[in-house]
Amino acid sequence: MLLALCVILLVSLSHNFAFVAFVLSFVLVRAALLPAAALKRLASVACAACAFSFLLMLPAIFLGQQHSAVLIATKVFVSVSLVLLVTLTTPYNELTASLRAFRVPSLFIMTIDLALKNIVRLGRTSLEVLESLTLCSVGKNVDAGGALGGVAGTVFLKSNDAAQETYDAMCCRGFDGTYQSAKRRWFKPVDAAWLLGAMLLVGLFVYLQGVV
Repeated sequence: MLLALCVILLVSLSHNFAFVAFVLSFVLVRAALLPAAALKRLASVACAACAFSFLLMLPAIFLGQQHSAVLIATKVFVSVSLVLLVTLTTPYNELTASLRAFRVPSLFIMTIDLALKNIVRLGRTSLEVLESLTLCSVGKNVDAGGALGGVAGTVFLKSNDAAQETYDAMCCRGFDGTYQSAKRRWFKPVDAAWLLGAMLLVGLFVYLQGVV
């Protein structure tokens, strides 16, 4: 995760398309090794973000800044792909543990953890309530505001129940809000490989930025 953040930072700061294309080649090779479902998800999200950023940069194309539009769109594609590669290849609990290894406060980690889980749950509840409302409605609904308020009230009650259930589960498991990170006592060869790759990438970034 730290290497991905470093690469995203370097890509964002780069004014040289050669460096962005170099990182893009590695991202595409790594993405090709993913399972079909994960590759489809990565491609759809990354391409959508790239297309949206390219549309935002259309005025720059008409003003003669075609290079800037292509560069920014490629940067967005690379950055989104890197984030998705980390999330698709790393278990959720390991991501949480890595945040704790960087001395991120436990309260911040718990807030993110609960928010991500409950957003998915409440989103699914909202879709189910809206679907049931659509099936029960006949003709045109003249009280759309009341229907929307009913959906919001149902989601609020569900969120209240989910919060109480989460609190009870934490109490039963003895969770006191502290996230423990796994500590390793030695430096593994894979860590040296990641460190060497990061150093080479930073060196390439400095070299290309100095040339252009």
